[in-house]
Amino acid sequence: MTSDREMSEDEALEEEGAPSSTASAMPSALAPADLLRTAADPALTEDFALALLKRADLSVEVIEQLAKNTNALKSRKVKIGLASHPKTPRHVSVPLARQFYTFDLMKVALSPTVPADVKVAVDHVLISRLKTVTVGERLMLARRASGRVAAALLLDVETIGTKITDAKTVARETRVTQAALENRRLTEALVINSVLRPAATAALVHAVAQHPKWSCRREIRAALLRTEHLSLARALEFSHEIPTPLLHELLTNSRLPPQIKDQLLRESQASSPPAGC
Repeated sequence: MTSDREMSEDEALEEEGAPSSTASAMPSALAPADLLRTAADPALTEDFALALLKRADLSVEVIEQLAKNTNALKSRKVKIGLASHPKTPRHVSVPLARQFYTFDLMKVALSPTVPADVKVAVDHVLISRLKTVTVGERLMLARRASGRVAAALLLDVETIGTKITDAKTVARETRVTQAALENRRLTEALVINSVLRPAATAALVHAVAQHPKWSCRREIRAALLRTEHLSLARALEFSHEIPTPLLHELLTNSRLPPQIKDQLLRESQASSPPAGC
């Protein structure tokens, strides 16, 4: 659970990158029993806890003991350090992540030290909060979060759960979609999955169909031809590179309006060479 005031990304980055004044004071040659005692010490300070978490050789037992240290867990930095440590088990890191600020969740999910299954779980926590974050926060997440979060934000208008009725609101929400399409972690498979979702809006289909990067991908063009919102002009353009038999098969499972399907098939047959040529 987050606090009443959501921390800004700049504040989160500054705190995360701030050097610890006594981090180097943790002895590097402590025996396993000493590490356990240190982790359980009720007087353990934030600096010493962070120094402990800098050790790559920590055992799961030490990490679990530190996760039970209520004094150490008063520190947001210690919680983030615990969740980000490569040895932290999922049953410790995921419950901790549920207490994090939005941008802390993003950083944990992007950390190279976090196991893949934990990253997925943290992303799911973050995605579950998208209904409650501001447009500015969604814009930042769309640009910088993981591909999974960016893909969820491609459906941003639906995620908000409001009916878009005015041009100003449409323009505001489309910014989030456009930002997500520029996310360098977004993959072709995620884009295809998003446009084929029943919740995919006309705005999303149009944005992908006009995007200079994604609209050139053959598999994405094929996926767009299966949606209900693709314009006739784009549908004709995308169908030209697809052989007639394959286009027939693709349109069988397409949600395009019947008149557009018929037009595509007529154009395809007209451009096909006669049999025997």
